[in-house]
Amino acid sequence: MSTADTAAAPVTGAAARSPRPAGRGRVTAVLGRHPVGMVLAAPYAVFIAVVFAYPLGFAVWMSFHDYFFAAPGAAVDRPFVGLDNYRAVLADPAVRQSFGNIGIFLVINVPLTTVLALLLAVALNRVVHARTFLRVAFYVPYVTASVAVVGVWLFLFNSDGLVNSVLGPLAPDPSWLVNAGLAMPVIAVFVVWKQLGFFILLYLAALQNVPRELYESASVDGAGWWRRFRSVTVPAVRPATALVVILATITGANLFTEPYLLTGGGGPNGASASPVLVMYQRGIQQGQPDVAAAIGVLLVIGVLIISWVNRRLIERD
Repeated sequence: MSTADTAAAPVTGAAARSPRPAGRGRVTAVLGRHPVGMVLAAPYAVFIAVVFAYPLGFAVWMSFHDYFFAAPGAAVDRPFVGLDNYRAVLADPAVRQSFGNIGIFLVINVPLTTVLALLLAVALNRVVHARTFLRVAFYVPYVTASVAVVGVWLFLFNSDGLVNSVLGPLAPDPSWLVNAGLAMPVIAVFVVWKQLGFFILLYLAALQNVPRELYESASVDGAGWWRRFRSVTVPAVRPATALVVILATITGANLFTEPYLLTGGGGPNGASASPVLVMYQRGIQQGQPDVAAAIGVLLVIGVLIISWVNRRLIERD
């Protein structure tokens, strides 16, 4: 082939492609390969930044300063105090007691929620008749306002309530909600009952993705109900279990409404007070928002650590 023919031959391959515009490359580097997705997600990202990120950052800043409420527009000095607020929090017996209370709550609430939600989801998944009615019945307490259902539980567990009337001489004295050893367990059971419907729905969604062939193979191998449940169902819904445990831990650590309403603000003698309730008392009622912010930061750190440990344990098993 002559030199002229070589020069006249069409250019193919990478050399034939036109260079990518520099501006387009920069846009791809910032927004990714699908910029439309970033645009659609932008409103939620702004919502997260405004509702969660900014308040959390401001709370951290407050916890390191002598912060107090002032009139709008007033110029006041809020000096940096370092770890003084954290020292005050850790030295406060009421704060330490509230963290111990929430530990008791989580030990009761999280395992009970996980086990009951999974068992009831498996049962509902097998039900043929009245399936919709049963699912709605379990979900109704979750969407009902706590103020409404608290009245029912007060009627049940008051000193002269229905539960004590049924138990008769076996009823505890002092009664359930004014008993330092029983108030927090009763609140934990109440939260399990109220939120169970939501976690049942999570497990029901996970069960729809379990192949029927796995159960059939286990049955052919002679596995009974318990063996199929332990060897097929539990491993198959492990991602859902991790989600349930993490969500139950986070919602439990933010406990506020139930002790505020059921035990009159954390009684008796702080036995049912939660860290969020103590934050409210210190920050709003007593005018110490810097101390309340320090409690909140410690609570966030504790929840993150517990959630991380739970996830690692579930994934490892």
